[in-house]
Amino acid sequence: MTVEFRGAHYEIGGRTILNGISFSIESGETLVLLGRSGSGKTTALRLINGMIYPTRGEIRVEGKATTEWDGVRLRRGIGYVIQEGGLLPHLSVERNVGLVPRLEGWSEDKISARVREMLQLVSLPPADFATRKPNQLSGGQRQRAGVARALAADPKILLFDEPFGALDPVTRLDLQREFLRLRADLGKTSVFVTHDVTEAVKLATRIALLDKGSLAFLGSPAEFRSSQHPEARAFLDVLTSNSTAL
Repeated sequence: MTVEFRGAHYEIGGRTILNGISFSIESGETLVLLGRSGSGKTTALRLINGMIYPTRGEIRVEGKATTEWDGVRLRRGIGYVIQEGGLLPHLSVERNVGLVPRLEGWSEDKISARVREMLQLVSLPPADFATRKPNQLSGGQRQRAGVARALAADPKILLFDEPFGALDPVTRLDLQREFLRLRADLGKTSVFVTHDVTEAVKLATRIALLDKGSLAFLGSPAEFRSSQHPEARAFLDVLTSNSTAL
């Protein structure tokens, strides 16, 4: 499934958050939205699944503007992962993962089989984790459960909003590797928000660098490393500094 931004603006309270950005996300790729806090990354992500709509321009999903979709159908067809997995605290892991399939009217037998499959996929053995509540999981386990929930209804697009930002460095590296494994296995179209340039270079097939609501750079990690845009160089200085420190 492809996604296309066509001159997308987003303004609120007289403030411009996104300033006419245009780019396409191809089927099966991982586009990382990189930028400083307040650059418009999360706003761009939320425009994709119709949580908000552009004030000018449009976002097209599978060739159709988000304003033309039924909002519920659009959102249920797109997996969404946030920090801590966004799990509902009063539901077990099993009920959390099966939430969208249940809303979609799947049979209980099919839901149960799918939940077991997804928990195995993200290395949470169902016998150990299915009946636990979110507060009985570590941060990394909650994040894995959040990914399992996002995948449960087999969406064509996955959105990740700084999903690993609150984790310790070791767990974060482990989940980055898990993300790459799942991408290789499943081939899902993914859009991943981060302000961590190391993470962006590691996970992206392409990087879209946002600077004060505008698209400053779009290209592969290798092209990003050679970009002369001042904002790209600022992030690359961080990357160089991290490498030197090691």
